[in-house]
Amino acid sequence: MTGELILVMNTGSTTTKCSVYRDEGALEPCHVVSSTIEHPDDMVHRFSSISAQVDYREELVRRFFTENLPPGAVVSAVGALGGMLPPVPSGVIALNSELADYSLHTPVYQHASNLGAPLSYRLAGTLGVPSFVVDPVGVDEMAPIARISGAPDFPRFSFVHALNIRATVRKLARELSLEFEEIRCVACHLGGGYSIAPMVGGRIVDSDNRMEGAPFTPERAGGIPPIPLLEACFSGQYTRDQLYRKLYGAGGVYAYLGTKNIREMVRRAESGDSFAAFIYDAMIYQIVKEIGAMASVLDFDLHGIVVTGGVANAAHLSSEIVRKCGRVAPVYLYPGENENEAIAESIQRVLRGTEAPLTWPGCILSEREIDPLYPFRDSDGVFNPVTG
Repeated sequence: MTGELILVMNTGSTTTKCSVYRDEGALEPCHVVSSTIEHPDDMVHRFSSISAQVDYREELVRRFFTENLPPGAVVSAVGALGGMLPPVPSGVIALNSELADYSLHTPVYQHASNLGAPLSYRLAGTLGVPSFVVDPVGVDEMAPIARISGAPDFPRFSFVHALNIRATVRKLARELSLEFEEIRCVACHLGGGYSIAPMVGGRIVDSDNRMEGAPFTPERAGGIPPIPLLEACFSGQYTRDQLYRKLYGAGGVYAYLGTKNIREMVRRAESGDSFAAFIYDAMIYQIVKEIGAMASVLDFDLHGIVVTGGVANAAHLSSEIVRKCGRVAPVYLYPGENENEAIAESIQRVLRGTEAPLTWPGCILSEREIDPLYPFRDSDGVFNPVTG
C-alpha cells in the first residue's frame, strides 16, 4: 500500500485542521498538505449545539479534500481524534455507525472533538475506505493505586491528552534509540488544556487529569480548593452552568487577565505589566510542581521529561521548566501539537498490520477494570468500609 494516502481531520472549537499524509515506507508518514479551516464565533454561535455543526463542517472538509487531493490519488483510510469517549484502552478504534452516532449524540462531555468521528465516518463511506479514531481523551491506563482519591464515592479517573503525549513519547524513544515500551518519562502536554503524566511500559499510569487537578491553563481553573467551591455551589449566587464555566472555559489565565492568548500574556509581561508577569510565573510554578509530583510516581528514575503542545513555544516557560526540572532528568522540548501526524502514524501501523485496531463498543472498559474498590462494593455498587 506504499504511496497511498491517509486523510486526517481534527475538530476544535473554532477550527478544523485537515491534513493529507502519504505512506512512503518510513516509520512516520510523509506530510502532503494541511490547512486550518477557521470557524468564526459568529458562525459557530448560529448553531444550537456542537452536534448541530456537523453538516456545516462536513461541507468545508469535503471541499478541502476535493481541492487538495492529487490527481489519481488513492486513499487508504480516514482518521480523526477520538472525542469524549468513556474509558477505553490506548490505540486505534475502528469506526462504525454506532461509534459515529455515539460521538455525535451521547458523548461523555460536549466538545468539538466529538465531531471528528461522524465526519470521518461519512467521508470514508463516500470513498469506500475504513475510518478510525485514535487515542481519545478517555484513554484509561491508570494504575489502581492512582485511582484512590481519599473519598470512596469520588474515585480519580483518567482524562488525558493521550494522543499527543503518546506520539511525542514515541519521538523521544526514537531519539534515544529505545523501544516505546522501554521509556520512563513524565510527559507534559501544554495547550488549551494541560496534561502532565508519567509513562512507563508504554502506558500512561497516572495523570493530573485536566478536568480535576491540573495546573491552571489559558482557560481552565485546574485544581482549586474544594471547600470554597462547595460553598459557592450552595450559595445561590451561581447557576451550575456559571460555575462550570468558571472552571472550564473562563478560568485560568482568562479569569485573571481577560485573555486566553498565551502570546498576549507574554507580551504584557515582557512590556512591564507586573501582574501579567506574576500570573505567568504562577502558571509555570504549578506546571513545575506537577512535573515533580508525577516524577515521584516513577521514583524519580526517568529517561527524560517531555514538553509538548502550543504553550511550549513560549521561550521563558520552556527555559524555566528546563532550569527547574533539569536536575530531575533531561528535558526534551517538542513544541507544538502533532496530533494530525500522530493520527496518521497510528493508522499507518494498522494498515501495515503491525497494530490491531480496537472494536466499538467492545473496547469500553468495564467497571471491574477501572474501579479499584469494585471487590469491596455490594450488589448496588455501594462501598462498605473494611474495618479489619
